[in-house]
Amino acid sequence: MPRPIEALIHTRALSQNLQRARQAAPDARVWAVVKANAYGHGIEHVYEGLRGADGFALLDLAEAERVRRLGWRGPILLLEGTFEARDLELCSRLNLWHAVHCDEQISWLAAHKTQVPHRVFLKMNSGMNRLGFRRDAFRAAWARLNALPQVDEISLMTHFSDADTAAGITQPLADFEAATADLPGERSVGNSAATLRHAADARVAADWVRPGIMLYGSAPDYPEHDIAHWQLQPTMTLRSRLIAVQALHPGDRVGYGSAFVADAPMRLGVVACGYADGYPRLCPTGTPVLVDGVRTRTLGRVSMDMITVDLEPVPQAAPGSEVTLWGEGPGGSRLPIDEVARTAGTLGYELMCALAPRVPVRTVD
Repeated sequence: MPRPIEALIHTRALSQNLQRARQAAPDARVWAVVKANAYGHGIEHVYEGLRGADGFALLDLAEAERVRRLGWRGPILLLEGTFEARDLELCSRLNLWHAVHCDEQISWLAAHKTQVPHRVFLKMNSGMNRLGFRRDAFRAAWARLNALPQVDEISLMTHFSDADTAAGITQPLADFEAATADLPGERSVGNSAATLRHAADARVAADWVRPGIMLYGSAPDYPEHDIAHWQLQPTMTLRSRLIAVQALHPGDRVGYGSAFVADAPMRLGVVACGYADGYPRLCPTGTPVLVDGVRTRTLGRVSMDMITVDLEPVPQAAPGSEVTLWGEGPGGSRLPIDEVARTAGTLGYELMCALAPRVPVRTVD
């Protein structure tokens, strides 16, 4: 039989999380962000669950081609725009909308030969200092684009660096409003955190929201709020099984570096999952895990192919028992990915994206 680890992608949960974004911003259209291979879930695996979106937003042309091959005929937005002039040829062929965040991209458009003008999203740098025109250069960039016959409609966008805090959007939003005052075109400013926390403000909901991580069942402002607070559902389950059980005596050591030492008699389970599967190596003793739906903890260091878990709360556990590393467990049990990520000092985003190619993935629901 194959190694018992697998990842499940929950189609119904994706649809529910998408609906949650619509509830938060009922008057806005929704980009389903599927960058980074749909946050590690696989674009092909999430498509059915997210096809109710108004458009798909992503980063590279290969991902855009995959979405078109799946049958999507609606808008696709390249969030980082084009990376060289010849990318515009594929944008024309696939009818892609694309961000414009620097002067070079405007120059490429000016030299591009196309029969159908492009829909572009002019991006403002409102304080994150990654991509976009600064406030004092934004209107000049808009004027350059507006003069080009290669450009059809110009939409306006920015990205918040601190939307997961109460006051994190106040100044960036004011700067964006000032820079775009009286300019025509649709607006898009709200990422997951802004959509959940601030979309009651019509300026944040705007014309388009861009939910990303919330679609995949992770809270953008964890640990202040968890997915239950935001009424989100886990969309990825990583599960395996126990492949061995050990009886420990006081003083017995566990794993590389003897990082755990038993202080009493106890049972230990060995799970077919390790950092080569994408489970974080930095997870320490005490990282939550479910065995047969019962919450317990990891013990010692994570190995390449195995982790060890405390079976004292699960006396009936034996080789073959189901282990939920994150996501939905048996009997209605659940382990949010954010909890696991926090013990490793990282975010749920990274765990999703780090799922290893050797882990089989299948959709359910």
